[in-house]
Amino acid sequence: MKENIIPAVRLTLFCALFFAGFYTLSVYGIAQFAPNQGKGEIVTVNGKNHHINVAQKFVENKYFWSRPSAVDYNAAGSGGSNKGTTNPDYLAEVKTRIDTFLLKNPTVKSSEVPSELVTASGSGLDPNISVQGAKVQADRVAKVRNISKEKVLTLIKENTDAPLLGCLGTEKINVLQLNIALDKIK
Repeated sequence: MKENIIPAVRLTLFCALFFAGFYTLSVYGIAQFAPNQGKGEIVTVNGKNHHINVAQKFVENKYFWSRPSAVDYNAAGSGGSNKGTTNPDYLAEVKTRIDTFLLKNPTVKSSEVPSELVTASGSGLDPNISVQGAKVQADRVAKVRNISKEKVLTLIKENTDAPLLGCLGTEKINVLQLNIALDKIK
């Protein structure tokens, strides 16, 4: 047993120094070459800073809505709800979200509501929605802002991010960036 303790202690000390020291400093050093030194992409709107890569809460009818958040859009503690798809409380919550969405978007049928608009992401902080998720909100946004639906659809198209390398992932729209662009329309 004595012959195993010394190598185990050495391995433990090596791993502690490597992962707590060298690895951490390496990642920190690499982040210094990233935009904004690894602190994420920040945009300032009306004197307030927003992180592009973290979901924001939009509830006004004049804006496109983000995905629901299980953590109320609090980036300090991301996480899902851990409720399964057959959980009665979860199903009631999703039904309430669908009913609310349909009430605010009367031109949309229940079958047209994309799942990301009524279910929270795994982190609760997903800043993106699908193109379909934006298009089903176009009528409401156009009506409230008194602009043409075609103008809103053009804005959606202009703010659509293509899949990585043209084939990895799906098209998506950052809701914060779309709403910032929407506010710039006169």
